[in-house]
Amino acid sequence: MKKYLIFIFLLPALAFAQTQTAEPAKQADANAPVFKFNEETFDFGSLPQGTPVTHIFTYTNTGKSPLILSQATASCGCTTPSWTKEPVAPGKTGTVSVTFNAAKDGTFMKTVTLLSNTGNAKYIYIKGNVIAKANPNGEENPKQ
Repeated sequence: MKKYLIFIFLLPALAFAQTQTAEPAKQADANAPVFKFNEETFDFGSLPQGTPVTHIFTYTNTGKSPLILSQATASCGCTTPSWTKEPVAPGKTGTVSVTFNAAKDGTFMKTVTLLSNTGNAKYIYIKGNVIAKANPNGEENPKQ
C-alpha cells in the first residue's frame, strides 16, 4: 500500500516537473532606431501602359541610434526599390525610391518589404491603375 501511495504522489510531481515555464516577453530596446515615414502608401492614379514611374518615400529615424536599412524587397519583378545604404543618424532622413514598370494594364497594389536593425519588418505600398495602350489602328488592346 505504501508503494502505491508513493507512486500516486510521485507521478504528478514528475509530470509537472516536465512543463516549461514561459519566458518573459522581450522589452523593446529604448535606444533602438525607429522608422517614421511621411507616407506608407502612394497612389500613382491612372498611368499609361509601358511607362515606368517612380516615387520616393522619405523616412526619419526617430529612435536614439543609427538606422541601417539592409534590404528592400518588392512583391514582384515589375517593381524595383533602391534605398539609402548609409546608416541614418537619429533625427536624420533617408529615402526609399520605388520604380514600377507599368507593362500590364489594370489595377495594381505592390508591397515593398524593408528589413533593418529595428527588429521588425516595415512595409510600404504603391498602387494605381494602368491604362492600356491603343493599337495603331485606334483600338484598345484586348486583355490577355
